[in-house]
Amino acid sequence: MLRFLVRRVLLGALVLLIVSIAVFLIFFAGGDPARRFCGAICPPDRLADVKHRLYLDHSLLAQYWHYLSGLLHGNLGYSFTNQESVNSIIAAGLPATASLALGAAVLWLLMGVPIGVAAATRPRSIRDRLATVFALAGLSIPTFVVGLVLLELLFYQLSVHGLHWFPPSGYVPLSHDPVQWLVHLILPWLTLALVNAATYARLTRATLLEVLGEDYIRTARAKGLSERRVVYRHGLRSALTPIVTLLGVDIGTLLGGTIVTEKLFGLQGVGQSALQAQSDGNLPVVLGTVLVATFFIVVANIVVDVLYAVLDPRVQLT
Repeated sequence: MLRFLVRRVLLGALVLLIVSIAVFLIFFAGGDPARRFCGAICPPDRLADVKHRLYLDHSLLAQYWHYLSGLLHGNLGYSFTNQESVNSIIAAGLPATASLALGAAVLWLLMGVPIGVAAATRPRSIRDRLATVFALAGLSIPTFVVGLVLLELLFYQLSVHGLHWFPPSGYVPLSHDPVQWLVHLILPWLTLALVNAATYARLTRATLLEVLGEDYIRTARAKGLSERRVVYRHGLRSALTPIVTLLGVDIGTLLGGTIVTEKLFGLQGVGQSALQAQSDGNLPVVLGTVLVATFFIVVANIVVDVLYAVLDPRVQLT
């Protein structure tokens, strides 16, 4: 186990190094960052000072080493618009993004996996066909359409009748008011959950159908075990492996920012900050978000690899 973790951490570090090189080339070699940092109207002495501070008066290799040293010390750079630390910008948006991503993940698992199990245990039945319709609808409808429909039904129509149950936008930190935190996130959670639950229902059905046809499942049934125990104790446990893989990638990606949902519901998260930075040409914030998203994806994949051995005893971590 220890050798496996060390190897995976080193591989993840290599991925982060490659991404940092790509980010560096986009930032430093893709134009004049000093001019963008200094602004449109910048005196020559001020421009020279900015170039010195950004290490642009050194060789490209020395610039990358300076950039990498900053990353190793946790410094993602400074915003072009107000010279605010990129670390503080991402840290300010991360609670909203993490609350949205993790809460939605719990919801879509609670929705998608049971639907997939119900469909797989009764193939070609009515509930299997209904699960297929649900999966196709979820895969076909864009996220922003689901969000707009929920706003229309659960905010506007209820408000017209005097029921103000769901606020349309905004984020309340969990530490300030847990109830309002929950209320403000219900619609964003449902938006992401309904779209992603379709994928998980379809994947659960396909994987569980394959597992239920294995020899050891037939042996378990021949021993007289109940169908419920065969499905959930032996079948579903093995079928969860690809689901966990997808979950790790999805959560890692969402922690890097859920741009559409955050924009739709006015959540000032990481994705919304990156979108605003892209509009302003604020490249350090965009690139910092890319690095943070890559870090989350790498960590999520390491956690997923460890969970393989927990879910499936046949998997050996060596």
